[in-house]
Amino acid sequence: MTTRAAGAALVLIAEDESEIADILQAYLERDGIRTAWARDGREALQLHQLVKPDLVLLDVQMPQLDGWEVLSSLRQRGATPVIMLTALDSDVDKISALRVGADDYVVKPFNPTEVVARVRAVLRRSQPGSPGLAPATLRVGPLELDRPSHSAWLHLQGQRQPLALTATEFKLLQLLATAPTRVFSRTELLEACLPEGDALERTIDSHLSKLRKKIEQQGLDGMPTSVRGVGYCLQRP
Repeated sequence: MTTRAAGAALVLIAEDESEIADILQAYLERDGIRTAWARDGREALQLHQLVKPDLVLLDVQMPQLDGWEVLSSLRQRGATPVIMLTALDSDVDKISALRVGADDYVVKPFNPTEVVARVRAVLRRSQPGSPGLAPATLRVGPLELDRPSHSAWLHLQGQRQPLALTATEFKLLQLLATAPTRVFSRTELLEACLPEGDALERTIDSHLSKLRKKIEQQGLDGMPTSVRGVGYCLQRP
């Protein structure tokens, strides 16, 4: 089942529990977002190919194919943003979801209003400044990012050197790379890349400090750059 509203984003809800799907559809549609509903993993992949959603809300425990199998298939197809829905609440599960290629992670039971906010945030990140999805590969100077695999490399001295990044480090680097010379405030970085809401602004400093050290170890200095009293940018103009 798919609801239509011209020009609005389309979210595919892959959830086998009809009560949860109904609630998510109601809240998303109230916020002006179109929805499609898949009742199992196989139907989710079929609908994804058919309706080409802007984002997928993906339950982990589903019949036919589970959420991990669906996510793996989606990442082979492209870079459609995915928010995982699961009853599993552990750091290992969250890290696994992000490393496999999920854009965010919501634990059941959840507040539907929060899910809508997460959807809006991920859509903003994946559609910076224009309609359509962000490209799968992003290149800024010597930096190369691949969204589907959450992988990063530096091209230096004729070599392609991999960067071993955490999920949070990759998300921060990806956001900064979408507008390399723009200065992002700590609050913006926190809300976009650490959406759980229990982190402090100084946590951003720690993550970016570790990220900068990893890049420096590969032979590139000054990326990302701290702008005193404002925030961070990928590189100064």
